Amino acid sequence: MHFVNPQSSTVIFGFDSAWTDAPKAPGAICAVAFDNQGQVQFHEPKLVSFAQARTLIGEVRKAFAVSLVALDQPTVVPNAAGSRPVDKVAASLVSFVGGGVQPANRSKIGMFCDASPIWSFISGLGATEDPIQARTASAGHFLIEVFPALALPALDDGFAQRLRAPKYNPQNRKKFRLEDWQAVARVVEQSAELFGVQGLAEWARHMRETANPRKSDQDKLDSTLCALVGLCWRAGPATGSVMLGDVDCGYMVTPISEATWPRLEKAAIRRGVPTWQALGS
Repeated sequence: MHFVNPQSSTVIFGFDSAWTDAPKAPGAICAVAFDNQGQVQFHEPKLVSFAQARTLIGEVRKAFAVSLVALDQPTVVPNAAGSRPVDKVAASLVSFVGGGVQPANRSKIGMFCDASPIWSFISGLGATEDPIQARTASAGHFLIEVFPALALPALDDGFAQRLRAPKYNPQNRKKFRLEDWQAVARVVEQSAELFGVQGLAEWARHMRETANPRKSDQDKLDSTLCALVGLCWRAGPATGSVMLGDVDCGYMVTPISEATWPRLEKAAIRRGVPTWQALGS
């Protein structure tokens, strides 16, 4: 992972939304911003509601030609029941490593029903949902769906082994492992260093040293993973990321590795789910 495509006048937001927008359980948002000379600045994660996230995005992106919102929540959910085809492809890897994929469908009240906050957020955001265009555009405002649990096995081969998904949710006290928390924070730290985002690397180092992380800390950490997925998509090597699915039936943008891609590719072929990878370096 390295800069194949240097960025300028570009801001990438990582938004780990709360799905249902419960006041006591907000989401978290951060940003990685590149000025006209390519100098990078990290905006540390903040706990936010959907409305607060939209306001923050609107204010920050004014100074940049390109803005990309990498959101950890399904953004295209046409199906009334069950799960989207892309959810099943993602589950081929996430379930293998010991995680779970929550099926997205319109019957889920508060998450994906017509009155759910995600739809007003997306409409108010006014972003173009075209991951392929978002990868190389020199101007524009874009939205992509990402999934930290799918990205982590690609960012660290240790997480790609059977039942080796990190248990780093402090709210789940029975399963939470401090060493997994530290491992995820280290992955963020190392990935940020590879991309030259020192502010994020330092922030992740501080999180890694947190003795008693809280659920809000995990939300913040996940927002940085979202931003890193967006950064991989915009600035990383073409072979390092893929779009699973499409904008009609549902999709995800994710990093891939030699340890994760064969399983995902096989599942996509089996289910007839399209995939898209950029050509080139």
